[in-house]
Amino acid sequence: MVRVDGRAALTERFEEHRSRLGAVSYRMLGSLSEADDAVQEAWLRLNRADVGEVAGREDTVDPEQEAVMADSVGLALLVVLDTLTPAERLAFVLHDLFAVSFDEIAPLLGRTSAATRQLASRARRRVKGAPLVSEGDLTRRRRVVEAFLAATRGGNFDDLVSLLHPDVVLRADRAVGPTPRPLVVTGAVTVAKGAMAAMQRARSTQPALVDGTVGLAMAPLGRLFLVLEFTIEDDLITGIDITAEPERLAGLELAVLDA
Repeated sequence: MVRVDGRAALTERFEEHRSRLGAVSYRMLGSLSEADDAVQEAWLRLNRADVGEVAGREDTVDPEQEAVMADSVGLALLVVLDTLTPAERLAFVLHDLFAVSFDEIAPLLGRTSAATRQLASRARRRVKGAPLVSEGDLTRRRRVVEAFLAATRGGNFDDLVSLLHPDVVLRADRAVGPTPRPLVVTGAVTVAKGAMAAMQRARSTQPALVDGTVGLAMAPLGRLFLVLEFTIEDDLITGIDITAEPERLAGLELAVLDA
């Protein structure tokens, strides 16, 4: 028999995290009603479980593994949500991020366990991606891009200018705004001023593998908004291309950068 105090503690803890679970479910499913149903189903399944069994599972969580997972979930979800089919993202997220077995996922998708495993495998290959440049070049580019992001987030104008070639060219498509036409900006100082104006947006931006090389993906509230691609020569940024039009975003190959 389950102890009342144990069940009460389990209920309290679940309710404490219900809103967060709802947000994750919404990002996975793209529907508020389906997200609510998924969270409620999770509660019903948890409520049917033995409290001792649940506690035992909790005690086996490796803190280091949990930290690594928490650190990677944001961008992984971004990539999964915006580049995978609904079936692929459900199979990948439930199995790879929440350790749900393929036998349990398969009925949700109306597929066999083998087919579900293939969906997750295909999604995993797309999420991880493959660099199109050498490891050394990737490291150098990542260092420059991360320095650009850090300077923008910190409002360090001089540091930002030092990363830009004097004749740097920034191109942004029509969806970036504020005009209905594509935007072209030239010159390190002008480009840096524009980046400073987007300092708050930079807080929801992360490095990502974009078409095989290092770029930045902006995803406020976990939803992909725009992508920055960089041309880098001699450790200076000579070009920045910003994509925000949905159809163009859909054509980009986004993947998670290894830590």
